[in-house]
Amino acid sequence: MGNLNKIALVTGGSRGLGRNAAVALSKKGIGVVITYNSGKENAETVVREIENGGGKAAALQLDASEVASFDEFAAKLRDVLKEKWDREQFDFLINNAGFGINVPFTEATEEQFDSLMNVHFKGVYFLTQKLLPALADNGGIINISSGLTRFSFAGNSMYAAMKGAVEVLTKYWAKELGGRGIRVNVVAPGAIATDFGGGSVRDNEAVHGFIRSQTALGRVGQPDDIGGVIAALCTEELSWVNAQRIEASGGMVL
Repeated sequence: MGNLNKIALVTGGSRGLGRNAAVALSKKGIGVVITYNSGKENAETVVREIENGGGKAAALQLDASEVASFDEFAAKLRDVLKEKWDREQFDFLINNAGFGINVPFTEATEEQFDSLMNVHFKGVYFLTQKLLPALADNGGIINISSGLTRFSFAGNSMYAAMKGAVEVLTKYWAKELGGRGIRVNVVAPGAIATDFGGGSVRDNEAVHGFIRSQTALGRVGQPDDIGGVIAALCTEELSWVNAQRIEASGGMVL
């Protein structure tokens, strides 16, 4: 198996898309380290689920908005890689941690802006930089964006702008890290039924109906629609795909 002893780090892997990606990666024989902010029990449940399925997994606490904590996190990651896999490095970084704020541009606050920026842009930028020595050559980085960088729904200006920044970063990182054989791509999910943003896509029937009407495949996205895309990008079959934005939205707003 080409994935034997390969390891992926999934930030925000205790719930939602991160959880789904972690499980999908493990089914491809890839070891997984997930991070959680406050949901330790959820993270431990994901680790048990992966290990019960025959995979290897570990969970580490990380506040993706606290750049000052990244040195300590990198040290803990090195320890867990050594202890669990007897390796110094990991192979795939999935920058998934995040949350949503839906607010009209006219009412948006600096505090909201900063909270989104610190996790979705600044945190992604500097966590990736900090982890580069631990990321193996010929590995990969997958950033998570959003369909909202291509189409616009009112109230998402701050969130979508951060994701747009990450899409630009993706191309620059691919260029600058290509010498190490590291490929960098961005996956942009459409509306997915999770607890994200208060769970409105999952729980609100009016929102459901609207999204169905805007989607070529005629339904709302599920976590299973995304996790496999992320996992596939960590396989040999897609190893020539680099610097791409891959939208997984079922064809929203075509």
